[in-house]
Amino acid sequence: MTRAGAVVLLALAGPASALAAQRSWPDAPLRRGALSFDGKSTLGDFTGLTTTVRGAMNGGVRLAEVRGWVDAPVETLKTGNDRRDRDLVKTMESAIYPTIRFQLEGVTAEWERGDSSGVMLEGRFVIHGVTRSERLPAVVMRTAEGVHVTATLPMNLHDYRIDKLTRFLVLKMQPDIVVHIDLTF
Repeated sequence: MTRAGAVVLLALAGPASALAAQRSWPDAPLRRGALSFDGKSTLGDFTGLTTTVRGAMNGGVRLAEVRGWVDAPVETLKTGNDRRDRDLVKTMESAIYPTIRFQLEGVTAEWERGDSSGVMLEGRFVIHGVTRSERLPAVVMRTAEGVHVTATLPMNLHDYRIDKLTRFLVLKMQPDIVVHIDLTF
């Protein structure tokens, strides 16, 4: 191959590979989602789960430009124990604070491999009337179904003024939980 031919190939390959790396991110409604948490109490470990999740992703040319939101009604969180579910709704004061919400304000890519990226999601949780900025390590994947986002983060309920964690003087829930997010846009 001549030197001129190699230069032409590099010129053609360069923009194509740069374009492939910079595929835009679409606007998309939430197609499927699950929010859950792992908790501990004097009666043992348990998981709360809801698949009643709403949200939307506002795309951008670059991943860093993506914004969006998700929320879920508190009353849809189920732990598999009716009494605990009623206590959860009462403790979360769902009549006053009916939803849990995360508002995405920024994305920082930490690594990329093919259609997957490790990212830091930056935004605000609104839980129990308290708004707090949080950084969530997450994985974002482009799939045939859309954009799939998973994240896990520790959370302390006291940070959100959720303090009534003792029932009948002996049943106590620990304030430290682990939150799991699984969303497809």
